Amino acid sequence: MKLWGVTGWKNTGKTGLMERLVTEFTARGLSVSTLKHAHHAFDVDQPGKDSFRHRQAGATEVLLASGARWALMAELRGAPEPSLDALLARLSPVDLVLVEGYKRSPHPKIEAYRAVAGQRLLAPDDPTIRAVASDSAHDLDRPIFDLDDTAGIAGFIARELSL
Repeated sequence: MKLWGVTGWKNTGKTGLMERLVTEFTARGLSVSTLKHAHHAFDVDQPGKDSFRHRQAGATEVLLASGARWALMAELRGAPEPSLDALLARLSPVDLVLVEGYKRSPHPKIEAYRAVAGQRLLAPDDPTIRAVASDSAHDLDRPIFDLDDTAGIAGFIARELSL
């Protein structure tokens, strides 16, 4: 599986870019999976549902399945957060995995940047950031795309990964 990341500070357009890239790559006939890192506790389950009750009762993993989809939820219960590699190993094979977050992991990335977020660019100090998608001009030693140039960004990623 090929791997590409979308990174950047909070409120810089990462999730929107991820969504547009998934749409663009799947329209090009590629199979795509995504992995998103969250820096806070989150819950994909609903209080009162059976699967929620199973987790609350102490289950380490709960697999929920139907004719339309399945989901595996795992409770760390104090264990360390799994590494990116360990999480990727759990995914079924696809043409491309897009990863949102994981700023410090060594995979290739594009940085989403919005000036209004008020943060500095990560790219100048991070060689794993191969390009920047931004709403403003920058003087960098790597490609800069308009944040909304999804086709151009996807083309760049496809060339970089030989997709």
